Amino acid sequence: MKWSHPAGFEADDDPARIDVDVVHSFLSTAYWSPGVPRDVVERSIEGSLNVGVYTSAGELVAFARAVTDRATFAWIADVFVLLEFRGHGLGKFVVSSLIEHPELKGLRRWMLATLDAHELYRQYGFNELTDLKRMMVIRRDPAELYGTQ
Repeated sequence: MKWSHPAGFEADDDPARIDVDVVHSFLSTAYWSPGVPRDVVERSIEGSLNVGVYTSAGELVAFARAVTDRATFAWIADVFVLLEFRGHGLGKFVVSSLIEHPELKGLRRWMLATLDAHELYRQYGFNELTDLKRMMVIRRDPAELYGTQ
């Protein structure tokens, strides 16, 4: 599935187009996944529905993925826009493309975690959890998992 952006960018869900080196380079320095190994990024892409945003020359400049069963639930993860391409609305474009994806229509629950993009996600109907006692998590420190400091 492909989507067009008014500024000439294209969103595409074709996993073969994803430049894993670009995704890994960004994620390995992101606050949520410091030091993540390339093979972990590859496996995360293989197990997800992904949307990449590309320039007219085919360069990957933004990315998002949904960990999903494609029936009831999706977790949005690893959303980013490369620094030099920010300010064109590509964050909204990649998130909209993912949320509007035909394979994800009718899901009961969408979730995500963010440190600094609450206002972006509120535009799509996301809100903070109100009943935290229902939610549980196992957290592992990326530095311990990936051997980084």
